[in-house]
Amino acid sequence: MAFTLPIGSKAPDFSLPATDGKTYSLQDFADAQVLVIFFTCNHCPYVIGSDEDTRATAEKYAPKGVKFVGINANSPNTYAEDSFEHMVSRMEQEKFPWTYLHDATQEVARAYGALRTPHFYVFNKKRELIYTGRAVDSPRDASKITEHDLERALDEHLAGKPVSVPVTNPIGCNVKWDGKDAHWMPPDACDLV
Repeated sequence: MAFTLPIGSKAPDFSLPATDGKTYSLQDFADAQVLVIFFTCNHCPYVIGSDEDTRATAEKYAPKGVKFVGINANSPNTYAEDSFEHMVSRMEQEKFPWTYLHDATQEVARAYGALRTPHFYVFNKKRELIYTGRAVDSPRDASKITEHDLERALDEHLAGKPVSVPVTNPIGCNVKWDGKDAHWMPPDACDLV
């Protein structure tokens, strides 16, 4: 079995605390026509470099019924900046237009097969996976972006077309797994394409 969810898979459910003090499950986003779940964190230069591009995408597609949910599964034992307290302060400071959840046990990251930060998963109304991978081709340096893979997938799906490139390799730092070296990845985690 592939480490990362294959296209067509149903979104794994979750129950995770958010920076707004509430706990969310998949059902809390049932009204979304399209749900974008992405694994992210506080410290990664690829996340920081692309946050404003992700913000622009989230705001652009919100009127079309697309909701974004960020999940931080990184172990604060590897990077203290990835603690829940830092998540709360980052959201207060940046006011990102998504719900920011904390996966302290890393069970949700394993269920989705998150490889890197950021790593995006796009689910249709039935919560079937229609796209996974990167949002852009240069997340660390937004000035060098030439491909908007996430927006292309959203545009195609919202136009009623099949997603032409449903899988790309996420670009970013690896997920920081608790008790492992900072650069460790599960042995069955590999490039998607």
